[in-house]
Amino acid sequence: MDLNEITSPSFIKKLDKEQMTELAEEIRKFLIENLSVTGGHIGPNLGVVELTIALHRLFNSPKDKILWDVGHQAYVHKILTGRAGDFHSLRQYKGLCGFPKMNESEHDVWETGHSSTSLSAAMGMAAARDVKGDSNYVIPVIGDGALTGGMALEALNHIGHEKTNMIVILNDNEMSIAPNVGALHTVLGKLRTAGKYNTAKDELEYILRKIPAVGGKVAAAAERVKDSLKYLLVSGVFFEELGFTYLGPIDGHDFADLERSIQYAKKVDGPVLLHVITKKGKGYRPAEDDKIGTWHGTGPYKIETGDFVKSTSVAPSWSGLVAETVRNIAREDRRIVAITPAMPVGSKLESFAKEFPDRFFDVGIAEQHATTMAAGLATQQMKPFLAIYSTFLQRAYDQVLHDIARQNLNVFIGIDRSGLVGADGETHQGVFDIAFLRHMPNLVIMMPKDENEGQHMVKTAIDYDGGPIALRYPRGNGLGVLMDETLTPIPIGSWEVLREGTDAAILTFGTTIPMAFEAAAALAEKGIQVKVINARFIKPLDTKMLDDLFATKMPIMTVEEAVLAGGFGSAVIEYAHDTAKTAVPIRRMGIPDHFIEHGNVDQLLAEIGMTAGHLADNLGAFVNEQRAERERV
Repeated sequence: MDLNEITSPSFIKKLDKEQMTELAEEIRKFLIENLSVTGGHIGPNLGVVELTIALHRLFNSPKDKILWDVGHQAYVHKILTGRAGDFHSLRQYKGLCGFPKMNESEHDVWETGHSSTSLSAAMGMAAARDVKGDSNYVIPVIGDGALTGGMALEALNHIGHEKTNMIVILNDNEMSIAPNVGALHTVLGKLRTAGKYNTAKDELEYILRKIPAVGGKVAAAAERVKDSLKYLLVSGVFFEELGFTYLGPIDGHDFADLERSIQYAKKVDGPVLLHVITKKGKGYRPAEDDKIGTWHGTGPYKIETGDFVKSTSVAPSWSGLVAETVRNIAREDRRIVAITPAMPVGSKLESFAKEFPDRFFDVGIAEQHATTMAAGLATQQMKPFLAIYSTFLQRAYDQVLHDIARQNLNVFIGIDRSGLVGADGETHQGVFDIAFLRHMPNLVIMMPKDENEGQHMVKTAIDYDGGPIALRYPRGNGLGVLMDETLTPIPIGSWEVLREGTDAAILTFGTTIPMAFEAAAALAEKGIQVKVINARFIKPLDTKMLDDLFATKMPIMTVEEAVLAGGFGSAVIEYAHDTAKTAVPIRRMGIPDHFIEHGNVDQLLAEIGMTAGHLADNLGAFVNEQRAERERV
């Protein structure tokens, strides 16, 4: 079958079992070949091939609403809904999105990129259906990892209470990005090995009803026996106690088992939870054998060997640099503990966990809990290092504000993947954290110009006892600079001048410093001398340096790989206003007020006018405007 010829999933309804098996093989081959070039979430998608085919065979999308939690496992869904021909552009600039996207297809009914959202969204869709008197099915597909998120548990509680008609597919592959943790994971482990609970209940009722004369009465009286049976057959029937009919466990790679169980679920009144067991990475041995999450999402790889196409950079990764610096200091400082919300691999904390197992906590996909747990540790004079992606820190806003900042607790927040992240797109761009953290009292925010300054900032954060402190660092690798052997704390709120100039100044930090240098060099050729300042502390500002700069009346350009609304540039303008220096000429460059989609970071920066050329042009024009204004005066 040519997958590129698929225009809608309706054709699946006409296939027999042998043809569906062939289709599954073709899809796996297609994914392995295409993702070896583009990279992407290969493990999750190889695991849901049969499940996705079965869902589209037995439901009528888009009338029936299939929601993919997180969305990283929706590649098979995209193929079956007519997008195979676009896979060469997967996660590329202006290409196919790696997550469900409404403007790509009417079959993408819910957009996401974060975990644990599908059940709440499904409840909203089901409620709308019921209010309107419609009769469609609502089918959220959620992984066992995402089910550990608090929002998912809140939704389960509500759905069960309302007895809403819904078929929840629990895609259980025993992993999220990394191996799952928590009591719920243990419950699911018991369910996996307990046998088909619902089948046993039905067989008991069938046998009872076959008893002559009194069978019906006995069957009716045996309801309590059947309800008790679940405790005999399954240790801890969590979902039934929440109000769901639990079906499973089901072999997620067996079409007959899937079809039989889904058809049964469609007949049940009220919420149903279909527990489907799948194998992450199925069909590709390197992904199947992965036990730590390496094959959850990858860059390009060699199909024959499973070797990844490695970066040519010899510099350390930012995540690795920060994690290893924390680990090195932790050998001497027993206050230090590390916390991650299910990202030990991405945040490069495996070595810390191995060396200090009693001081490492992976709390699962539970950012809010991780953040308040860090606060609790800090009250006991520990020094928690909370490693969390910028995009996921958004989910813990209230905990940072209410539990950490308000109590002025000494928590070190490592904000990984700050700035544009590229291929994962708008759901993952780490450009909002400055704006939603900067207004919090007591909080220090900093970002280094290179990895050497980065290791000194780790030392700064650990030694700091004045309250919470956050270190932003980008995705990818450092610059390859020489590293100091001795670590020295940097004075809080201090900036540094990297290049002198008398005609204008660029205030920037982190990844945009090379851009500033390049722009300054280009302007120097035109006779404009630009001062470049490493504004490494985003909060607090270096007010002494700002006062001196304001006194010169030279034009100032702030540059940040973060949203302009409420960002660093806003802070500089606010300070100028509050100190009655509003005549100081200040302009800003940063992320505009719209979501930035997926693509290579350089392409995205060029699209929004954040390049050295744009900076030089804008600042040059600004300087000339100010010169002309002075001449008029």
